Amino acid sequence: MRALTRGGRAFTAAALAAATAVLVGAAGLVAGGSGNARAAGGAVVLDEGELDFTPRLADGKLELQIDDRTGDTTVVREPSQVVLHAPASSLQYTPDPVATALGTTNMDSWQLGGWEAENIFAPEPGWNGSEAGGDIEVSLSGYDGPDIFGMAAYTRETDSVNGPATAYLGSAESVQRTFTLPGDEERLLPIWQFTAEGVYRLTFTVTSGGSSDTETLAVVVGDDVDPSTVLPGDGSTPTASPTDAPTGSATASPSPTAPAAHVIAEGHVDLAARPADGDLEFQLKEGTELDHEWYEPGEVVMHVRPAAKRKIPEGYEFLGTPGDAVWWLPLQQNAGIVWPGWNTTEYAKADLDGRVSFRLDSVLGPGNFAMFYNDAMGVPVVSLNSGDGLPDTHTLAGGTHSHFDWVFSAEGVYRTTFTVRATLADGTKVSDTETIAWAVGDDTDPSTVTPGEGDEPTATPTATPSESASQTPTVTPSVSASGSASASAPATDPGTASSGSGGTSSTGGSGGSGTSTAGGLASTGAQVAVIAGVAVVALLVGGGAVFFVRSRRTAQ
Repeated sequence: MRALTRGGRAFTAAALAAATAVLVGAAGLVAGGSGNARAAGGAVVLDEGELDFTPRLADGKLELQIDDRTGDTTVVREPSQVVLHAPASSLQYTPDPVATALGTTNMDSWQLGGWEAENIFAPEPGWNGSEAGGDIEVSLSGYDGPDIFGMAAYTRETDSVNGPATAYLGSAESVQRTFTLPGDEERLLPIWQFTAEGVYRLTFTVTSGGSSDTETLAVVVGDDVDPSTVLPGDGSTPTASPTDAPTGSATASPSPTAPAAHVIAEGHVDLAARPADGDLEFQLKEGTELDHEWYEPGEVVMHVRPAAKRKIPEGYEFLGTPGDAVWWLPLQQNAGIVWPGWNTTEYAKADLDGRVSFRLDSVLGPGNFAMFYNDAMGVPVVSLNSGDGLPDTHTLAGGTHSHFDWVFSAEGVYRTTFTVRATLADGTKVSDTETIAWAVGDDTDPSTVTPGEGDEPTATPTATPSESASQTPTVTPSVSASGSASASAPATDPGTASSGSGGTSSTGGSGGSGTSTAGGLASTGAQVAVIAGVAVVALLVGGGAVFFVRSRRTAQ
């Protein structure tokens, strides 16, 4: 790793990365983490919940410790005995002020305490200065990581989304490596940001009243590396098999008779209606408009990676209890997870008498599936929901490309059966029925899943489709080539959804004025707060950054 030098002090890339990661972890996220998963060398993996980095006096000496509140009681831990994990779900949009402060480029980053902190399962670390007997100087004295600009720490007023960022710590030469933690600060909450996946080792030195302590924290960013395999601290700890470490189970092997499935785990894919010799064919289009492949639904397994796991926000009770876990594929594209959409662009409006109907006939699996978007007021408009009965139908005009939010309520294998119908301009009725297999979460290896209708025992379909099922046109949020999202209301103009360009990435939120519920489904009146890509309080950290937000702990 490249060595950094500042003020006569040498910084290894590894040491500086470690220190930065710790600061990043200090951001406030959702509490209630496990706190007892074990890593190599007997370390504890902290992958969600509230914790504080606390410099405290012990026998007259300053010690940097971690107050772990991820369980029912507070446990004091040594930083060199834990592995902090910023999961793949912490990858978020980053706004320009952060990149400007770091002198780096605009890119998404892994954030602890970022603008979507309330909606993801991740650590929520803070800094507590109240137990040292005075102000504390906190230094990032060593860094090792996969990116020389991989980490930094910032503060910025929460009500100034586009305001300039003030860097506290960072791995780049242009960013300071020391800040003062006030002695009366009970919880300083930074946003920790990393620009690359991998293992970071952040070395922090805390100094107060002539006493100091230096500790190295191991941080695993993303899911490319299993945090349970990472040695804590500076990595020199001999590997020891903890007595409570799980032995692990053998991975299931694909059945030799099962057809080889094409697994789609990330990037753009459309569920498309296509003309075929005077008939209609329902197929999957993977890729962009200029570079794509077509697949039959019966030869594909859609993989919803663990990075899609997030919390149900308030006001989304149609998905379950707020705070519970779901696997969420947002309307706007997120790196590292699949981005499903709908496509009728191979039919011109003049080719059809009316709209193309996509009817969800049945959902087989361990939980429910719902598809919806948010109107201009942030109200979710539900199009498909197996939780309140099927079949459900939504429709699209010809020449339309659109995206929605897709949510699964539990991990496991799902099979969704759709019937796609249309009436051609000459009056000919055409249709196709296909089943798509989904592997949700990390409970199932998608390569072991049989595509299509499958061959495993499964639950009774949510509902049996009937020819009389309602096919109410839905309000369609459409993603245009420019990347903006809009909503077109069929009641006003059933063919106004804008044509898409295939694999165009969207960074905007949903819009439009439609508030009616499509397909006779219920919708709530809650504000949406989970679509990544809305440039709200996200912090841009092209080179890695952390923002601090001051917060006082209420006296009990």
